[in-house]
Amino acid sequence: QVQLVDSGGGSVQAGGSLRLSCAASRYTYSSNSMGWFRQAPGKEREGVAAIYTGDGRTYYADSVKGRFTISQDNAKNTVYLQMNSLKPEDTAMYYCAAGPPPLRWYPSLQSYEYNYWGQGTQVTVSS
Repeated sequence: QVQLVDSGGGSVQAGGSLRLSCAASRYTYSSNSMGWFRQAPGKEREGVAAIYTGDGRTYYADSVKGRFTISQDNAKNTVYLQMNSLKPEDTAMYYCAAGPPPLRWYPSLQSYEYNYWGQGTQVTVSS
């Protein structure tokens, strides 16, 4: 059974940090693309960071480069998103997603390329 459980959201002040977690079933996690997406009210869902669990390749949206880090723990079938130097514009519902291996050299940040989604975890950053 495909299952993604994302957690770790919360409320922080600007400049603070949060770490999101996405626990996946082994079938979903192994040698697949795992991505973090976010959606703010009234805005489209956007890709934030992605990792190919087969070899650890990562890819980031320009808006989070240098602040966010995606990582994996193969023993736990879990992907993390470490978010530092948070800004009010990072406020959104964050979703974990799983999809097939990358078609390009980097894992995709396009939501339509992902098949399975977590339930979402809210991140709120106050100024």
